Formats: sequence, C-alpha cells, structure tokens
Amino acid sequence: MSKRLYAVIGLGRFGSAVASTLVSLGQDVIGVDDDEERVREMGELTTNALQIDATDLRALRQAGVNEADVAIISIGENIEASLLVVMQVKDLGVPEIIAKAVTPLHGRILEKLGVSRVIFPEREMAERTARSLVIPNALDYVALSKDHSLVEVTVPAPFVGHTLRSIELRARHGLTLVAIKRQVDGTEQTIVSPQADQTLLAGDIVALLGSNEKLALIERIR
Repeated sequence: MSKRLYAVIGLGRFGSAVASTLVSLGQDVIGVDDDEERVREMGELTTNALQIDATDLRALRQAGVNEADVAIISIGENIEASLLVVMQVKDLGVPEIIAKAVTPLHGRILEKLGVSRVIFPEREMAERTARSLVIPNALDYVALSKDHSLVEVTVPAPFVGHTLRSIELRARHGLTLVAIKRQVDGTEQTIVSPQADQTLLAGDIVALLGSNEKLALIERIR
C-alpha cells in the first residue's frame, strides 16, 4: 500500500473516524478544525492536527493542505462553509476531493463544484444496516448496483471440506465465489479467483458475488 498525504477538514465524528482509520493504515494525515477540543483529541493520534479557520485560504496553505494528495471535507452541518472550503481546496490544486453531504441538494451542489466523490454517511450507514438485516451473516459488503453486491461471509458449514467444483455454487445457488480469506499459522492469506479444485476449510471467509435476492438466501444453505 503506497503512502499518501490526506487532509481531513472537519474533525467531528465522521472526520475524526476517517482520520484515525487513515493513521492506523499508515497514511500521513493533516487534520484541521476550528474546535480546540477536537484538534486536541486528534493530536493524540497525529502531530499534524491544527486549529484553523478552514475557510481561510492562507490558513489552509500554511497548514500544508496544498501538499495533500486527497482532501476529505467533513463539514456537513454548515453547508455554506462546506461549499466555501471545497472551493478553497480546489484553488489550492488538491487533485482529489471527497466531501460529506447532508442533503441531496447539498450533494448536487458539491458535484457541480467538481468534487471527486460525494459521501452521505447517514444514508450509507442506513443502507449498510438494512443489508445486514437482509443478509445477517454478512461480515462486509460492497454494493455494485441496485440489485447486485459483493459480500463476505463465513463459509457455510455444508461447504466445508468440499471443493468449489463439487458445491456447484453458480449452478445451484446463482453465486460466484471470487476470493477466499484463510488464516494460515496466524497469518491471513487471500486466494483470489480460486481454482475449481480448491477445498473450502472451516473458518474460511468467502467473497461472494451475486444478486441481492440470491445473497439473501445464503443463510438457508443446508
């Protein structure tokens, strides 16, 4: 994983969670906020936590935001400030900008301003929660479209000890197994595009691709 410099602007719950996760992944992070307490808390994770007015172009430049590879704008509640900060960051030449939105209109305006990606944290969490109710055994998922997803589940017990060829996953269940995560001597190994003669073991985590309708039936496999 290559190291990049991320500027997280706005250290509320969402911004601080993004910043702390990036730090845990070994990335360089500049965290800025105008709230002293938030900056102090983030300062326990990274030395690059600064209390500034993010709407001030000069302050952003002095904080080093212009050197960032990616800027995450996590100022959702104050829409006017969010839009102004996006424009300032664009003026600084940051190549990739990700911005948090709180309403559809806010999101559309951010898109018009040319941000790389708009995030709706509450909506995405709601969707994740709903999917976890429909697919209770899912450890993680990626929505590929409205009707299709990629999910990670612990290998169903009936598949343990059998090869991919013998379980006929696609023919019988309409699903495609794209990867297997397996613990070997305490180290996680990932088998991508496993061969048909690959045997599934107890404790394996399998990544399955298919329609949401088919994925919801995983727990019924006997």
